[in-house]
Amino acid sequence: MNAQKGFTLIELMIVVAIIGILAAIAIPAYQSYIAKSQVTRAVAELGALKTAYEDCLNNGQTATGACQIGWTGSNIQKLLIPANVAVKTAAPTNAGTALTTAGAIEGQFDAQNGGASSTLDGNKVQWNRTASGTWTCTTNAASKYAPVGCPVGGTVS
Repeated sequence: MNAQKGFTLIELMIVVAIIGILAAIAIPAYQSYIAKSQVTRAVAELGALKTAYEDCLNNGQTATGACQIGWTGSNIQKLLIPANVAVKTAAPTNAGTALTTAGAIEGQFDAQNGGASSTLDGNKVQWNRTASGTWTCTTNAASKYAPVGCPVGGTVS
């Protein structure tokens, strides 16, 4: 009697079917993971500009072009607000009084010219500064991609 050498066709077909089922589940889950991580990254990239924004206000550098906030660029989003990468809001008050200047920092996902996920293309992340100096984050990306600290909603322009 001859000993079996190798796999039968049915065994190979079962393995291919199992791999196909796993791929059908894993690929969409991975794409969702990538989109969520890109939203989180965008929140962090734009959030890093808050310190420079506050520094410009505290130093009275509020004229157009007076203070560059240091946007170095990103391969997943483009900066929308401030449009010329300069803080151009109201002048700070004097005599140590707290600033009461509202403003925003906003970025938009770019899948055509950047590396953003196609499911995020055109969506925005925005940090808003209230007159009291409190920053809040909002996004208009799908809620399944939004991180806890930057929920969907608000007025993302």
